[in-house]
Amino acid sequence: MKKGDIFEGKVVLTEFPNKGIIYIDIEEDGQILQKKVMVKDALEGQTVRFSISKKKRDRLEGRLVEVLEPSCLERETPCPHFGVCGGCRYQNLPYEQQLDLKKRQVEGLIDNAGLDFTIEKIYGSPIETGYRNKMEYSFGDEYKDGPLSLGMHKKGSFYDIVPLTDCQIVDPDFNLLVTEIREYFREKGTSFYHRMRHTGFLRHLVLRRSAKTGQILVNLVTSSQGDLDEEEFVGRILSLSADVSPVKDVAAEAEGNGKGMTGHGRLDGRIAGILHTLNDSLADVVQSDETRILYGQDYFYEYLENLRFKITPFSFFQTNTLGAEVLYGKVREYVGETKDKLIYDLYSGTGTIAQMLAPVAKKAIGVEIVEEAVESARINAVDNKLDNCQFIAGDVLKVVDSLTEKPDILILDPPRDGINPKALKKIIGFGVEEMVYVSCKPTSLMRDLVILKEAGYEVKKACLVDMFPGTVHVECVVLMSKVK
Repeated sequence: MKKGDIFEGKVVLTEFPNKGIIYIDIEEDGQILQKKVMVKDALEGQTVRFSISKKKRDRLEGRLVEVLEPSCLERETPCPHFGVCGGCRYQNLPYEQQLDLKKRQVEGLIDNAGLDFTIEKIYGSPIETGYRNKMEYSFGDEYKDGPLSLGMHKKGSFYDIVPLTDCQIVDPDFNLLVTEIREYFREKGTSFYHRMRHTGFLRHLVLRRSAKTGQILVNLVTSSQGDLDEEEFVGRILSLSADVSPVKDVAAEAEGNGKGMTGHGRLDGRIAGILHTLNDSLADVVQSDETRILYGQDYFYEYLENLRFKITPFSFFQTNTLGAEVLYGKVREYVGETKDKLIYDLYSGTGTIAQMLAPVAKKAIGVEIVEEAVESARINAVDNKLDNCQFIAGDVLKVVDSLTEKPDILILDPPRDGINPKALKKIIGFGVEEMVYVSCKPTSLMRDLVILKEAGYEVKKACLVDMFPGTVHVECVVLMSKVK
């Protein structure tokens, strides 16, 4: 057997994240041996054709060539871009099947890590479609030298852009705006920024929408290698809604009621601001060398329960607002009583968890390496009239040395790669009786839980919250207590 050899087989299960497991019989030294093959994007129950892409000591890896027979679990997906766009991989499963699969995948990781605890439940997102409140789209061409496209990268491609028209995980307003903006620049004959040649104008479009008020921020990201007719561009966007009045009082209208606002035009939401960001970075990332306000304002407010958060073009905020309320509700439940207690919220982002726990706590201290997120946390804490919150900008690895007071409650919500082992050692040094770990990547969570177990902690409770229906991702919430 060699790379490129073609095999067929039935997928017996799907491991995290989206790796189909197939067993095949091969002949080696006159013997028939059974080998495990991992085939990305193959779904349990499918019969597939695949080619061998990698040979490793303990397993083989394959590349999916063709699905010969669908799984009995599959449904017809409502998304016209499914299978072409590199985004949602589980949209061909009914939602209950998605939840069951994600729960079983995490349970498999627990067993593989040699840990022994139970996932009490997986909590679904309150809405299955239209849940994303932020989306970053890329300009490019659908194929080489093709017409201008605006959408997401084609699966497996760095260059080709799928022109999205009816994405299922965003609000319909996003689909309308993407289509209109793509057509506008096609009519103008505007060039896109070539990632390899570093020439061209159009780079990204970033849309944000409040789930509670319907306010929308439109941020066009370009290089400085071109000109934008700002007045015409703004007029084209505002033509989608009959509500084109100034939005300087949008925040006041929304404050305290959390009710959505509906325009009289084709958009259901209301344009809070239209922005133009200049970005001449060679990297294919969304960043700002300069951001201009073309219309309205550069922020809106989002609400989580009774708290208000100011959302700017580059704010970090959970992309599923209603799902975030479920997630943070479980965190608060696991934390328990906070009255007169000192809380450390490490990797605090914009300080959402700290602010939700702070009202009856003695004090909440958040630590976050992204300075802009820290600044947003401070502003939001003042806005929410919380005078017992402190937010520190810096790397947790270094900042924990200056936190000399032992916390009563420890919250860990690190980025996808988990906690730096050196930082985790210092965190363990606090010797807290209980801590709550929130993770968006189960594999890095298991690695850290093994270390915490060796340090004398055990999992008391654990659950999952599905923040991203249709995708392979899932959030984990774990309550750990010190073994006595």
